[in-house]
Amino acid sequence: MGRFWDASSPALFTAFSVSHYIVLVLTVLLLFAMYRLRFWLKEGRRAALGRYILAAILAICEITLNIWFVTEDVFSLKSTLPLELCSISLLLCIFMLLFRNRLVFQIVYFTGIGGAMQALLTPVLYYAFPHYLFLEFFIAHIAIIAAVLYMVWVEGFRPTLKSIGITMLFLNVMLVIVWSVNHWTGGNYMFVARKPETASLLDLLGPYPWYLLSMEAVAIVVFGLLYLPFARRHRPTSQKQKGT
Repeated sequence: MGRFWDASSPALFTAFSVSHYIVLVLTVLLLFAMYRLRFWLKEGRRAALGRYILAAILAICEITLNIWFVTEDVFSLKSTLPLELCSISLLLCIFMLLFRNRLVFQIVYFTGIGGAMQALLTPVLYYAFPHYLFLEFFIAHIAIIAAVLYMVWVEGFRPTLKSIGITMLFLNVMLVIVWSVNHWTGGNYMFVARKPETASLLDLLGPYPWYLLSMEAVAIVVFGLLYLPFARRHRPTSQKQKGT
């Protein structure tokens, strides 16, 4: 399969290259098309079929990724377990899509959209198009966002203000689990153990371990912004307006 599959492919990904811009434009067009077709997708069995197709795409991405890890002899407990935020969101999205689970939706609305959008804009990726990892990376992250928005636009799910608290609780529980795995394997999943060796936005959030608290503050702000489209202004109904 040569260049498409080989782990030693010399084609290195460059952020905001032509291929990157094409993917970003296709993402916007795909999501716009799904929004425009939202009423059509609600008819009959189309809603369920759409959920199953998205779940299948996400599952194929995760399964083939692990096949690639094994066949290219790069599988490692230290670095290839599905313990990054987007990997966790991907697995949760599959469960949400298959079972229409509202509790899981409350979490992946924030972790899925927030994490996947950041990944699409600033990819940590070492293989350029048309390598398998390039395709898997972008398809998986686009599908995460599409899965969450599908539940909003087609299934009518909505996050609440309480969802932010649920998500933060979930993330802190995961932080303890991931810290334990990092301690056991020597890994750095979710950058809980240390900052990445390359320059990143974490450099602006202070030294270890204080940047972990800064990350929580940033998460709350981002989640608040994601919640804004669903915020409701409750007008008082106990008193009638005078002068009408």
